[in-house]
Parts: sequence; structure tokens; C-alpha cells
Amino acid sequence: MASTVQVVLKENLEHLGSIGDVVRVRRGYARNYLLPRGLAVVASRANVRQIEHEKEVQARRVAKLRAEQEHLVEELSRVTVMIAKEAGEDGKLFGSVTSSDVIEGLKAKGIEADIDKRMLIMPDQPVRQVGSYEVGVKLPYGLTATVKLEVKTRA
Repeated sequence: MASTVQVVLKENLEHLGSIGDVVRVRRGYARNYLLPRGLAVVASRANVRQIEHEKEVQARRVAKLRAEQEHLVEELSRVTVMIAKEAGEDGKLFGSVTSSDVIEGLKAKGIEADIDKRMLIMPDQPVRQVGSYEVGVKLPYGLTATVKLEVKTRA
């Protein structure tokens, strides 16, 4: 019968547990794999307290970043991006409105956030008709914002 040892995980391991979990593993697995790679430390009171402290610090950091993203969601929901393009008499554009055009419109409105065109969820890819649209913006931490897009004819 193989002897086991208790370790505190420092990383999320798919089949073993998540950060801060105290798990029982075989000595060889701990000695040859987990400990040399820094994935775990031997479970002692001091190590458990240290990992718990690191989890709390990380949780506070994530909460702060999520609050900033929630503020950005509110800011984006108040923004209307106006884009003027040449169009025919039936309202069909000579060209299209792409995600790059929306990003430029957001920057013109003074949105300082680091929004990439891959983060946008366009209603029709690309927009080829004059009208009002809603563009989604995927943000970290599972948040999604909605920006109003107004496509007008250039006078």
C-alpha cells in the first residue's frame, strides 16, 4: 500500500482541484511532479495560511477589475455611435459599416477603454443598410455591453 501526503495546490489542476485545495496524493506524484513544478506545496499550517491569503488578495483584485468593467458597461450603454456613409436612394450603402468603423466611432466619442474589434458582436456582418442597430461588446468577466449604432446617409 503506497503512502500518501497532503499538499496545498498553488495552481488549478483539472483532475486534482483548484488553488488552495488541500488534497491527498501519493508521495511520488508530489515529490516528482507537483513540488518541482511549483504546482503545490506540502500542507502545513503556514503554507495553508499563505495560500488562503493569496486567494483573498486575488479575489479582491478580481472584484476591483470586475467593478471597473461594470462601470465601462454603464458608460458604453449611454453611447450612440453615428456613422455617415454614402447610400443609394433605397437606403442601401455604397460599402458597409464594419467593426473597425464602430471602434473609430467609440474613440471619437472619447471611450478610453481598450476595445478590440474582435470584442464586438455586430448585428449583420457587415452592416449594409441605413438604420439603427445595437452592437454588443464582449468584456472580461462575462460582461456584455450594448452600444447603439446609427447609420445615416452622408449629405
